[in-house]
Amino acid sequence: MEQIASQSPDASPPPGMAENGPMAPALISELEKLFVAHHEKVYRAAFRVAGNASDAEDVVQTVFLRLLRNAHNFDSVDDAGNYLYRAGVNAALDVVRSRKNNPSTTLDEHVPPDPGWKPDRAHHSPELRGRLRDAVAQLHPTAAEMFVLRYFEGYDNAEVARMLNTTEGTVAVTLHRTRAKLQKELGGIR
Repeated sequence: MEQIASQSPDASPPPGMAENGPMAPALISELEKLFVAHHEKVYRAAFRVAGNASDAEDVVQTVFLRLLRNAHNFDSVDDAGNYLYRAGVNAALDVVRSRKNNPSTTLDEHVPPDPGWKPDRAHHSPELRGRLRDAVAQLHPTAAEMFVLRYFEGYDNAEVARMLNTTEGTVAVTLHRTRAKLQKELGGIR
């Protein structure tokens, strides 16, 4: 209790506390409903972007902890599902970026190449998927988000435009430029 009292007035409230004290039971119930309704969708998006279950679970935890800490500001969000989904994609992109900036060695790096490798199955390669994730993480956030929604999640351009509150034309042009940039960076892979 002393720790809470000693915090600076600019500090955000600790988890489970509203700006002016404990959260109201109605708010807790609403946050629980949001978690139940959307955590699987956030997890799937995070898994597709980050590429592993551990990072995806961390992303879900991060997204919902941020929501908990900022619940008092969440009333202005029109579509909670899209908001949480986008927050998950962006948090997963942050994980991939940080992984690229702080590389670690994995056992996979020490495994000899598969003698049965075939060029026509290159898109199934874990190495190529990792390179694609790294390249997407380096894109402008809006382009990365559009790419993930379109190609990792399978939404069409109209759905992506609606989710990001932009036009279908903007989505199409951005995706075209993004594909060209990624193909150049990844060596013309299609």
